Amino acid sequence: MKSPQSNIIENQVSKFRQFIGISDTEAINLKSLLLKYNVLTIYRPLSECFCGMSLRSGDKRFMLINSNNPKGRQHFTIAHELYHLFIEDNPKPHICWLNGTKDESEKCADYFAQIFLMPSNGVKQLIPDEELLKGIISIATVLKIEHYFSVSHQAAVNRMSDLKLINREQRNYLLSLPVTKTAREFGYDIGLYYPGNNGLVIGDFGEKAKNLYDAEKISAGHYIELMNKIGIDDWED
Repeated sequence: MKSPQSNIIENQVSKFRQFIGISDTEAINLKSLLLKYNVLTIYRPLSECFCGMSLRSGDKRFMLINSNNPKGRQHFTIAHELYHLFIEDNPKPHICWLNGTKDESEKCADYFAQIFLMPSNGVKQLIPDEELLKGIISIATVLKIEHYFSVSHQAAVNRMSDLKLINREQRNYLLSLPVTKTAREFGYDIGLYYPGNNGLVIGDFGEKAKNLYDAEKISAGHYIELMNKIGIDDWED
């Protein structure tokens, strides 16, 4: 995406990073961010093409993430949904699909996610000067970038292509590599490329339910029912 709208989104990313207290080079701990700003987030195994969804009502925010997607893809989906929850003026309930035609709002959310997760200054500072001069980025550097920012291999390569750090030929070559095998050979944790977080809940839903129960405003059965809704059903004595 490169249009007049892209300048606005880049400015929105800069302001949002300032708002959350993160510089224009740092990687973002998304789970900590969701917890800090009380975005109730639930990870569930969903269909292959379903990435996630979000809802906002007043100051209440909710996000659903597909735990069947690789973790790197999950991180992109979270950043995409943050655009809808914090940046977009009048977000509408929607589902984020992996493929298919996207309207302008979805394109903006994708572009926001891309530069929010991988700010240009942050990407460039991880690339050795000699590689910047030659315009040829090594696979070692690409792996370092995607693991530093916790994004998928495809997202990292596409971001470097958008920043004109690599040409089309090198982009195609990097995307053709067996990334899991290659990452393992370079000593990286390959969990980034696999699904995970199934059943994880981020937010204060459980805390509020417990407070209601402790205040005797709901019964034990209602409390257990509420906790079951967020996947907590392994009660211990």
